[in-house]
Amino acid sequence: MFKFKKIDSYIFKRFFTLFLMTFLICIFILLMQFLWKHVVELVGKGIGWSVLAEFFVYATFSLIPMALPLAILLASIMTFGELGESFELTAMKAAGISLFRIIRPLIIFISLVCVGAFYFSNDVLPISQTKLWTLIFSLRQKSPEFDIPVGEFYSGINGINIYVRGKEKHLLKDLMIYDFSGGFENATVMVSDSGRVQFTEDNKYILLSLYDGESFENLKNQRISNSSSSIPYRRETFKTKEILLDFDTKFNRFDESLLHDQHVSKNFKQLTQSIDSVSKIADSRKLQQAREIIQSHYLGRELIPGTKLNDSLNLNKTELNPDSLFLSLNQESMVKVSKSALEHAKSMKDLIQYNKVLLNEPVSYVTRHEIERHRKFTLSFACLIFFFIGAPLGAIIRKGGLGMPVVISVLMFIFYYIIDNTGYKMARESLWPTFEGMWLSSGVLLPIGIFITYKAIVDATLLNPEQYIKIWNVVKQRFNSIMNITN
Repeated sequence: MFKFKKIDSYIFKRFFTLFLMTFLICIFILLMQFLWKHVVELVGKGIGWSVLAEFFVYATFSLIPMALPLAILLASIMTFGELGESFELTAMKAAGISLFRIIRPLIIFISLVCVGAFYFSNDVLPISQTKLWTLIFSLRQKSPEFDIPVGEFYSGINGINIYVRGKEKHLLKDLMIYDFSGGFENATVMVSDSGRVQFTEDNKYILLSLYDGESFENLKNQRISNSSSSIPYRRETFKTKEILLDFDTKFNRFDESLLHDQHVSKNFKQLTQSIDSVSKIADSRKLQQAREIIQSHYLGRELIPGTKLNDSLNLNKTELNPDSLFLSLNQESMVKVSKSALEHAKSMKDLIQYNKVLLNEPVSYVTRHEIERHRKFTLSFACLIFFFIGAPLGAIIRKGGLGMPVVISVLMFIFYYIIDNTGYKMARESLWPTFEGMWLSSGVLLPIGIFITYKAIVDATLLNPEQYIKIWNVVKQRFNSIMNITN
């Protein structure tokens, strides 16, 4: 039975402190990047602090799968880099303690993190992603905050552009309003000396009151009988004119049930059930389309009743020679036969494309769900791999702090992200099987982790520049000796 000793407690405290710090830093950086990506949905909408806090909470939960492996990699490199830089790791090895014995408490901790990461991806992440994307879709439909600037056109109202030259208390001075709701060619222009803006009680409309102005309306649908090329317009002078405009300022949330059939909102069991049910539909469509093509359209012939497909094809091959039949026709018949064959080929092409469209939806549905099902395991496995890359790598480079460890961690994570994203796109486009695409990054990084761990156990100078300088000098000397012999 494993017992915690002082060395285990010491190593664990050093690692856990750095892990917590790097995890919060990674979450903050990824959250800022996510916020910048969706800044359009948030800025200028008049969103309350409660909605913003809700957005940040759901976004934070959704970013944990990306921040967790990076935090483990960075914390492990920093921990063992500092131990190596202060010669504590050397003292432990000199006392007969192996590297595996030193990292044993961390292996247990990372194993628990991997198990927790799976349950997080399976139980918490679907709920947070459902709420997050429902909130994002709701924010996209939210009308922008109504604030007409001075000296600029305001286009926050659909089909309406408003220009104001000045403001005086609650009055807008020198207004110009362009109404394009009926189309650009049927625009209505209004100018007034002043105006006032008010919202209705239900906050769904804007009441725009204009004073001392004129309006010009294009009457394109009406033409003067004397000249068909001239287009009339209507001019109106008013003392007071009121316009009611649609402008819903309320924040209306979408129903979360809209995303219940999406892959991001399902756990492992629900994903498996959806894959099984939709796969049966896709397989039945494939079988039906194949049977239709073979029985009714294969080579333009129908199967002979009472015979199998192969027997009928062999019979056609032995009794009929298409080339000799075609050459025996006259020129007019050849043209007719060629046109008929071309039309038949086009109809077959259209049929195949139509069948492809029918199959594309269920196949794409199954692929997305299979990708999400594999992703629940790849997160846990990536955490384990990054630990076995970071811990031995830190022991080799023997550099602590936020310098070299951060550079190596970022480069390694970019390498992982490129491979993982490539495999994801290959699986999404059905160019690779889903299993191969989603586990590509793990398959590439696992041998790297094993190699680095082996080098750390045998105390290899993997990243020592002096070692590579010596190798380069040896290669250079041998190359010069070979050149001297040849000369």
